[in-house]
Parts: sequence; structure tokens; C-alpha cells
Amino acid sequence: MLRFLTAGESHGRALVVIVEGLPAGLPVTTEAVQAELARRRLGYGRGPRMRFEQDEVTIIGGVRHGRSLGSPVAIQVGNSEWDRDPDKWQREMSVRAEDGPTAAPLTQVRPGHADLAGMQKYGLTDARDVLERASARETAARVAAGTVAKTLLAELDVSILSHVIQLGPARSKAAARPEPGDLERIDESAVRCFDAAAEEAMVAEIKTASKDGDSLGGVVEVLAYGVPVGLGSHVHWDRKLDALLARALMSIQAVKGVEIGDGFEVAGRRGSAAHDPITWDADAGTYRRESALAGGVEGGISTGEMLVARAAMKPLATLNRPTLKTVDTATKEEAVSFKERTDVTAVPALGVVAETMVALVLADEATRKFGGDSVDELRRNRDAFVATLG
Repeated sequence: MLRFLTAGESHGRALVVIVEGLPAGLPVTTEAVQAELARRRLGYGRGPRMRFEQDEVTIIGGVRHGRSLGSPVAIQVGNSEWDRDPDKWQREMSVRAEDGPTAAPLTQVRPGHADLAGMQKYGLTDARDVLERASARETAARVAAGTVAKTLLAELDVSILSHVIQLGPARSKAAARPEPGDLERIDESAVRCFDAAAEEAMVAEIKTASKDGDSLGGVVEVLAYGVPVGLGSHVHWDRKLDALLARALMSIQAVKGVEIGDGFEVAGRRGSAAHDPITWDADAGTYRRESALAGGVEGGISTGEMLVARAAMKPLATLNRPTLKTVDTATKEEAVSFKERTDVTAVPALGVVAETMVALVLADEATRKFGGDSVDELRRNRDAFVATLG
């Protein structure tokens, strides 16, 4: 079983992730992790932090000479701001008791953030004690873990990509979906959209929102190609693959909706038009689905077809022109929520993080299904299982 744990705060010294359950012999390099983290910084409408944040990666353990050892892999992602502005953040986020408390605690809590609920839950009086961990900066550690998961899946001939299908009110109407070879083209898009016509409309929406000091949400679609049949299970609620994917995607900051396949669309159809017909491909010696309405999952189990999942992100709650009404928790007086540095939209980055979470779920289920202490053993077990199908 593959599992991971992240630690660290948005403006702290670094983020750390530990990935446990990787087989031995998997290629793991700082260059691969940094390349994925660079993809996370892509997208028109991102804030200034993305321009100077370097995401300096250090592999601390679990890897020798570029290969996993079978022991937990620990990766550190350094925070450029820690050294870039030491007078502020090295004191503000110091772990030493003598460096506190903060002279000016944040008390004008932001609607849509974890600020107020977190302060109430943990009995805190400074919103920074909550927002630093609640920040989407934490997803950098997830992307580091997801890089390793993608590498493991590649050993099983599984590839994952994402693209933006909606940004604000602008939505792609294209029927064609990108394939693995299209990932570079998607990443070259200003908003990581596969549809050139929709891309232009999305950029226009971002420009308008930016001028107004406002923010935009949107929807990304994640596609996984080469997923073998049999991942997940129908026998327990917490083993269903679609449930695992939904939980993983919903855990991403600001995500408020998840859909597997055409979930919301088929809800309005009759059953005769809501399911994927099954056929037998004699040439390939395998069963096929003629459509992707179920998103590659039936009964909580992968079908062997392309996996399709979508995640909807709400507009960011921190605005460049703060207008959201709130209350100052110290005085109880009406106030306007404070501004922490923000983006106009983070939807293009959401796609990369969503790829990460899908990869981590699929890698976990693949190791559970096929087992093996080494990459070679894992692959042999997968091949032996596939040989029995049909």
C-alpha cells in the first residue's frame, strides 16, 4: 500500500513529504520533481510568488544513486521566501518560543478560508496559525509525492494528464479529448486548455477579473490512459475506486465539486442513454466500452478504459481588491477581510495538482492489487494478471 504525509507551512522554511510503500528500483530524481513543480507554477493569472518561487528540492532519504530502496522516500521542498525576506518570515514563522508572539495578529478573518473555523476549532486568536497550513502552498509537497507516483505508474504503462475545460464562465465546447502526446501542447497554453478557441475566451475573462481586483474559479479534467482493469473493489465502501478518487480530488484546497465521467450530465438522462455499451474486441482479445460516460469505473472497479475525473474549483477567496465583509475577531466590529498575496485564478495549477492526487490513488491501488517489493516484481505480477483476462 502506498501512502504519503506532508508537513510544513506556506511561509515556513520548507515543506516535507514522506512517501511510504514504494517498491525498490524506481527512478527518483530531484530533476523530475522540480519539473513537475514547475508545471504547478504555470498559468495566466497567477500571482507574483510564482515568478520567484524556485521550489528547491532535496531528497532526504529512501533513494540511493537515483533509485528507490524500498524504504520511505523523504523529499523537502524549500521555500524561497524564507531566505528572500528573512526579516519578516524567519521571525514570523519561527519555531522558537522567544520569537513570539506576533506583534500584530491577523484577526480580520477571510470568508471562504479556513481562518475563522480553524481559530474556533483550535482555540487560536491569530488567523496565521491556521492559514499557513491551510494554504494551497501545501500542494507543492503533494506534487512532489505525485511525481514519484507517476513514475511508478509509468512502469505499468499508465500515463496521466489534465486540461482546463472551464475558467470562470468561459467553457470549452470541444468534443475531442487530449491524449498523452498532447501534454506538452497543453502546458504551453496560457491557461492549460486544449481548446484554442476556449483558451482565448478564458484569457479575456482573467484580464477582466484582474482589472476588477476579483478572482475566478473553473473546472479541470484529468485523464488516465492505460489503467488496468481491477483497481479498486466493490466489496467495501472505502475500497471503491471512484470514492477514493472523489475524496482525493475534494481534498485539494478550494475544490468544491468532483465528477467521475459524465456523472452530472448522465443524471438527467434515461438509463438507456446513460451507460457505456460493452463489446468484444476479437483482434485485441479484450472487452471494450464504446463510450466513457462512467469515466472508466464501474461498481467501484476500474474497467481498463480511459479514466475520466473532473474537479471544480471555487473562485479564490483572497481578492486583490478586498471587498468581502467580515468581522474582526478581536473587536467583533464589522471589517473587510485582509489581503494575503493571491492569484486571479489558480485553475491551471489545479490541473497539475489534480493529476497528482489521481496518480497517488492509482499508484496505491496498483501496489495493493499487484504487490511486489521491487519494480520488476510489480510489473511481472501485473503482466501475469493481464494474461488471465479475456
